[in-house]
Amino acid sequence: MTGELLASLALFCFVSSITPGPNNMMLMSSGLTFGLARTVPHMLGVALGFVVMVFGVGVGLGALFEAVPQLYFALKIVSVVYLLWLAWKIANSGPLGEGGNVAGKPMTFLQAAAFQWVNPKAWVMAVTAIAAYAPKSAFLTNVVIVSLVFGIINLPCIAAWASFGNLLRAYLREARVVRWINLGMALALVASLLPLLAEIVGY
Repeated sequence: MTGELLASLALFCFVSSITPGPNNMMLMSSGLTFGLARTVPHMLGVALGFVVMVFGVGVGLGALFEAVPQLYFALKIVSVVYLLWLAWKIANSGPLGEGGNVAGKPMTFLQAAAFQWVNPKAWVMAVTAIAAYAPKSAFLTNVVIVSLVFGIINLPCIAAWASFGNLLRAYLREARVVRWINLGMALALVASLLPLLAEIVGY
């Protein structure tokens, strides 16, 4: 991989990782609701789970979905259902209690890692990255490079969203305000599904 292509890949990784999406909305909500320390396993699950996903797409999953488009369509259905359920969970997150505590549990490392496989934005990012930034010469090596670059850049980007939620936590103690913010993030998560819903309806 040339230096110019690597720089372009890094820019793509940063832009796609820092912009709003299901992972970032959920991490911001988790930072607000549970605090940064309890959100760390969620962050690591997103980062490492996505690295594994990019590598998996590079070594053959993308080709499998191209060969059997029905599998990809089924994944879209599962993604929509699961993300709507997560939006409902975020909208109903409990307010901060005494000492900043809250009922419920943040997403675990394994849950966050598994979530990448039903995250439509993650699929778009992974497939685009492999198609655009993994030259066919020394393809497997380039797949590994793409995966590692995403891992290095993605983690601080998603940590920024969780940290912002945690920063809001320090200023928001009124239950009603926290509920409204979580509701807004849940609606943003639902809005991110609109393109996917349009694809399903038009299939």
